[in-house]
Amino acid sequence: MSENPLIRPMDEYNTALVANVHPPAHVNPQPADRYNLVVVGGGTAGLVTAAAAAGLGARVALVERHLLGGDCLNVGCVPSKCIIRSSRVMGEINSAGDFGVVVPDGAKADFGAVMKRMRQLRARISVVDSAATLRDKGVDVFIGDGKFSGPDTIDVGGTALRFKKAVLATGARAAAIPIDGLADAGYLTNENVFELTELPERLTVIGGGPIGCEMAQAFRRLGSHVSLIDMADHILSREDADAAAIVQDAFRKDGVDLVLSAKIKSVRREGEKRIVVVEHEGAEREIRSDQLLLSVGRAPNIEGLNLETVGVEFDRNGVKVDDNLRTTNPNIFAAGDICLKYKFTHTADFAARIVIQNALFFGRKKLSALQVPWCTYTEPEIAHVGLYEHEAAEGGVEIDTYLQKFEDVDRAIADGEDEGFVKIYCRKGSDEILGATIVARHAGDMISELTLAIVGKVGLGTIASVIHPYPTQAEAIRKLGDAYNRTRLTPLVKSLFERLLAWTR
Repeated sequence: MSENPLIRPMDEYNTALVANVHPPAHVNPQPADRYNLVVVGGGTAGLVTAAAAAGLGARVALVERHLLGGDCLNVGCVPSKCIIRSSRVMGEINSAGDFGVVVPDGAKADFGAVMKRMRQLRARISVVDSAATLRDKGVDVFIGDGKFSGPDTIDVGGTALRFKKAVLATGARAAAIPIDGLADAGYLTNENVFELTELPERLTVIGGGPIGCEMAQAFRRLGSHVSLIDMADHILSREDADAAAIVQDAFRKDGVDLVLSAKIKSVRREGEKRIVVVEHEGAEREIRSDQLLLSVGRAPNIEGLNLETVGVEFDRNGVKVDDNLRTTNPNIFAAGDICLKYKFTHTADFAARIVIQNALFFGRKKLSALQVPWCTYTEPEIAHVGLYEHEAAEGGVEIDTYLQKFEDVDRAIADGEDEGFVKIYCRKGSDEILGATIVARHAGDMISELTLAIVGKVGLGTIASVIHPYPTQAEAIRKLGDAYNRTRLTPLVKSLFERLLAWTR
């Protein structure tokens, strides 16, 4: 029987969640003599690998020590997007006057109800990742710590699972940084921020990356006074600078206190308050808050697996894999955040598909063949796929950049969402799309058209011939197709065209 993990608050919804993803009465099955595949880790990569392999007729075991569903279900995508959705409602209420809608004074979010809704929806979604669902798909589910105990065995609580091939999918966790006094003061990460039931009056976010920015804006709209600290001179420093600047302006309009180009010197606690001492704009400043949220990246979960005993190489960035996602042990593969540069749920999903083909069917599917889009779910969102302009320059790739601002897109104007743009980067002199960036409220939904174009080798000129419903914001993409086609109207072509028109008059 497995030990019930502590999840706060243990209300009816979290009780239902645990019943699905770490059932208290679970008893590990009697293991098979040998498995085609043993998967260690029950997050997205592990779940997709195990379920799909079992569906193909393989004998599969999956080992998870904590919660099936991993970060995405429990402490990542699902809970964060539920909270962001509520915060967007508050954003609409705060800007209702711009649309001629009068909202009575005093409208505010009920933070307890927001978090209750999140827990309810998370529990509902968790059925998909449950132990029962996996068993129904033919997967033997083992709950406990898994570690290699021999060249072809993984030990789970004293039980040996023999395998032909194994897959490491243990994911990653919130990284920590050495700040004087931080550990003693106490802080939140994505792994426990969703346990809050009361809104912090003041929240300090350390880190201006995607998670930090999403939570900073969401908590500000839900009513917290939020300060966001980052050492870079603007938030989302890995994104297109023009795109990040638009989101940064939105943060300032929302009232987020941005403390940029800052160096954190120390953290201390005074009663229930946390005080962050920063060096900012040539002076020391103290930022007081009720809670700290640390969001400075991810660290791979490689400890306790006995990787050294089976010849699997790793470093602080994770397990080393080749382009086929094979580790330095030819019988062991890896997928997901433990080995990938892009730590996204959808990347883990598609990496798992590569592993299944390569581990079970001697395939040669390559990670490098994937086109990976991503999105930061601020408002507006930033979505990107392929090359950035600076990457093209660094790689010596000459490009043409096509820009369509939403201030010239009718639907964006009607929606009051005209601060944003679509950028498409094409190989110079052609319509071959190499990358794209979108800044828009629903940029994450829009980027897939351009991802499909890259994967399907559909040029920007072809997109011009695709009818987009009017009025939609996605029409901005079609407009850039028109922009490309106009570049083909060289002076010579224009002259010939004018002569043809003159002759037909």
